[in-house]
Amino acid sequence: MSEPVLSVADLRVWYGTDRGAVRAVDGVSFDLYPGETLGLVGESGCGKTTLGRGVMGLLPRAASVEGVVDFGGQNLVRAKPKTLQRLRGPQLGMIFQEPLTRLNPLMRVSEHFEEALSAHEPGTPKAQIRDRAIDTLRAMGIPPTRYRAYPHEFSGGMRQRIMIALALVLRPKFVVADEPTTALDVLVEAQIISILADLRAGFDTSLLFITHNLGIVAEACDRVAVMYAGRIVEQGPVTEVFARPQHPYTEALLRSTISLNTTGLHYIPGAPPDLIDPPGGCRFNPRCEHAMTVCARQFPHPVAIEDQVVECWLHGPDELIEPGGREPLVREELSVADEA
Repeated sequence: MSEPVLSVADLRVWYGTDRGAVRAVDGVSFDLYPGETLGLVGESGCGKTTLGRGVMGLLPRAASVEGVVDFGGQNLVRAKPKTLQRLRGPQLGMIFQEPLTRLNPLMRVSEHFEEALSAHEPGTPKAQIRDRAIDTLRAMGIPPTRYRAYPHEFSGGMRQRIMIALALVLRPKFVVADEPTTALDVLVEAQIISILADLRAGFDTSLLFITHNLGIVAEACDRVAVMYAGRIVEQGPVTEVFARPQHPYTEALLRSTISLNTTGLHYIPGAPPDLIDPPGGCRFNPRCEHAMTVCARQFPHPVAIEDQVVECWLHGPDELIEPGGREPLVREELSVADEA
């Protein structure tokens, strides 16, 4: 296998508050290879967007960042702001969740492309900028006649395509797509997925795809990473993780999805933990129906199960479990208020 385009090791992102540090990302590691799409899934508030922004170096100044984000032999966590600015665009791309918060309403679409290409490729003739921009927009299904239109003159789906085009016009090696299909209808969603698939095939671009939609992950991603309370609790090939989930949280997420064969509704009791004061041991243990004594006492270690990696004491390592640690965890039943 080729070398990873991006290698993340023990990445931590904490935010300071009056109550203490919010451990939004707390020791995350993964690799992403050329032309590969990694789906990042989990409940709201688990740290997915913070992880994507942390990789890109797009965090608030008040955030504390530690760990390694290796891109081309350079640790982006320690890179200077000017270095990151130089990499963003030609090497690192970002597709944001809501286009209207990123597209300047006073600028035409053409001006957005001129600004991006002039900043990263100074000296590029205007005619060449126009040709490249129109070619990229055409690949997104936007005709050249709309090149000089304003953002408000487009539908939500077309604005999202413009955002994707802006991220791709410089042909980056790695792109973070932060919920690019949120609030779009299923037809536009399918078109966006098809565009991203063509991107991988045409430019060998690697993609970190952040989403709540497990169906999209099954269709568009090669591997999946399941995030809970600032940690990646399971990762591996999509087909294997979805067919044989090893972590109880992954299993519960999959059980909660709705399909044409659904006969009953399932949900995960309780709520994600407070990231200022997370529970001891495994952070999922207060909501886990398989929780054991060790789960509340010791932090789980990553365990490899064929091509999957999981952090769960159900899979050991047995030599690290204290005597009596596999006894069922005794606790009070969740109240209705807790579940809400």
